[in-house]
Amino acid sequence: MMTRRDLFRNGGFGIGGMALGSLMNPQAFAGALKPHFAPKAKHVIFLCMNGAPSQLDLFDYKPKLKQMSGSKVPEELIKGERFAFLSGVPSLLGTPFQFKQYGHTGTYVSEHLPYISKIVDDAAFVYSMTTDQFNHVPAELQMFTGSARPGRPSMGAWINYGLGSESEDLPGFVVMASGRAPRCGSGCIGSGFLPTRFQGVQFRSGGDPVLSLSNPDGMGDSIRRATLDTLRDLNQEKLEQCGDPEIGTRIASYELAYKMQTSVPDLVDLSKESAATHKLYGTEPGKKSFGNNALYARRLVERGVRFVMLTHGEWDHHGGPRINLKEHFPKICREVDQASAALVLDLKQRGLLDETLVIWGGEFGRTPMLQGSINDPLVGRDHHRSFTIWMAGGGVKAGARIGATDELGYRVVEDQVTNYDLQATILHLLGMDHKRMTYRFQGRDFRLTDVHGEAVKKLIG
Repeated sequence: MMTRRDLFRNGGFGIGGMALGSLMNPQAFAGALKPHFAPKAKHVIFLCMNGAPSQLDLFDYKPKLKQMSGSKVPEELIKGERFAFLSGVPSLLGTPFQFKQYGHTGTYVSEHLPYISKIVDDAAFVYSMTTDQFNHVPAELQMFTGSARPGRPSMGAWINYGLGSESEDLPGFVVMASGRAPRCGSGCIGSGFLPTRFQGVQFRSGGDPVLSLSNPDGMGDSIRRATLDTLRDLNQEKLEQCGDPEIGTRIASYELAYKMQTSVPDLVDLSKESAATHKLYGTEPGKKSFGNNALYARRLVERGVRFVMLTHGEWDHHGGPRINLKEHFPKICREVDQASAALVLDLKQRGLLDETLVIWGGEFGRTPMLQGSINDPLVGRDHHRSFTIWMAGGGVKAGARIGATDELGYRVVEDQVTNYDLQATILHLLGMDHKRMTYRFQGRDFRLTDVHGEAVKKLIG
């Protein structure tokens, strides 16, 4: 009896030949699916503030909390609750910073985000984000993979799988880090059980942006091309023998890497940007910074990259000499504030904001209770399940204000939005129904949102 593999091989339609043929076709860079409905966004830039920024010291202004600062938290509020480090009945901590209202929306923003305060009318704020995880690794994994356990595909991989890249010479999913990287490591950018060609490709901020991209000494372009052709033929032969789709991925990755040798050096040459653009972002060519990465992000989506993830830490302000609210917190705000706002403004002035969804936020929030002593200048806050994010562009309703926490900033009391709801909303803006965007693995259809989530209609313009 002839097997399916024999049919392909003997009929002259080897799987390797099919894979190679697809590489020569622009459709090879399309995703495995098509949008389920007309998309509002084509690209996503996720500004991941890993370590969990304190929403109470940035966006969620609570005068009552400030009034009660130093007093014990009401015991009934925290009865039965678990925290990462707090125990007993801790004291409340009102923000030590000044807040003002900005824009036509009258949005409260901390004194330490003077640039973001200027774009509040372009953004939608979600004050009612929640997660059921309060430790960094599981919370980061749940935010970016939909599961607190490692092994699931990341959000970027799902989007790359579903829609692919608009670029033929750049990956569909690119990751860049500044400051401390997320604790979840490759788990937040991997492809899980999806084919590995959909995983995130990490670009470095200094030196060669992608390791081993440059030709070794003594190897010219013709030798490189001949080497890749030989590898392609060997991999194609092996693919036809065993039918392993990952070999097809290997062929595709070699071809993409060859094209990236030309495209990436041009991409990362920030000297081509105008002086006005560098002033807007606060950037210097050749200097590693969140600002440079934000500028790279704009250049990536201009060239068709589907999902860009920028990470910047450390926002884990528990207190103490290294990560406290009064000294370190203002510093890290300065590191990201200007470039975050500049990215939105730059995309807007280039006509790219309408098709590019920008998201700013961390994996969870911080408690209204303090760590340390109220008189200690190096105080901080513990991990908390409620937090705030903002979004701009890509079909988001500019000026929308979603949800609320109670007067102490402890519990969500209006329009709760889970990480699954956020994921469903992102996919919806990209034209994908999160319930229909599935992949069969081990006999079951999996999706990014697992069995949860609904798109937040109030966020959609």
